[in-house]
Amino acid sequence: MLMALSLALPAAGQRTFTVDLWPDGLPDTNGRDLVRPYDMKDNYKPRLTVFLPDSTKANGQAVLCIPGGGYTTVCYNAEGPVWAPYFLKRGIAIAVLIYRLPNGYTAVPATDAMEAMRILRRNATKWGYSPHKIGIMGHSAGGHLAATVATHAVGDARPDFQILLYPVITMGGTHTRYNLIGKDPLPGIADYYSLEKQVRPGQAPALILTADDDELVPTSNAVGYYLALNRAHVPASLHIWPSGRHGFSCHKSFPWHDEEIREIFSWLKSINQ
Repeated sequence: MLMALSLALPAAGQRTFTVDLWPDGLPDTNGRDLVRPYDMKDNYKPRLTVFLPDSTKANGQAVLCIPGGGYTTVCYNAEGPVWAPYFLKRGIAIAVLIYRLPNGYTAVPATDAMEAMRILRRNATKWGYSPHKIGIMGHSAGGHLAATVATHAVGDARPDFQILLYPVITMGGTHTRYNLIGKDPLPGIADYYSLEKQVRPGQAPALILTADDDELVPTSNAVGYYLALNRAHVPASLHIWPSGRHGFSCHKSFPWHDEEIREIFSWLKSINQ
């Protein structure tokens, strides 16, 4: 499935390849990845599928794309490579992350996401983009994971910008909370992963996109994060469409698809100075 998707996307001059996130062995475990064969259901081999634009079109930007799935699955097809044509057309490299699920080990997804950022930065010159123009993009629980990296990562793992689509942000009573931190987390864990409480000055500028009729992840998540960024004087833009529900990704069935694409790439162009 991965190869079929990869081979269908690149045009002349573009390159696509897959990178093992931990070629020398996993640094931690979610309790199942060391004892069960990898699959495409709930025990994923952590890896990046990298899509590079034609070098004559490259504008220096790159983005790490993180699909959602409520921390119980990875919605790779719906929120991953489907974005590649949009980014490649505009000269932007994109790498789609398949990350390990927590399965009771809360820190594991962020371990993978931060290493993915480091890999993108270490290879920036070789892969044809700037090490100072690497952002992160996440959907739903993947948006939570992206914002976790944006608020907690240091050094080479810190993104230069963040794009969040219908993101989970707070750990206050959502299904994602239980899947990530459990029903009775240790003291301080809920606050650590309630990312509206973790925003600090100097973090990456943000674009946040959601729909007002999202019944799965309330828009209060996006609004709360925007307000926290605003209070910390972090440049941020928030767009709430009146309809579209949850999981619109870049699907053309989304009523505001054309506006969404213009919004994302106009914003990326504005920060690519």
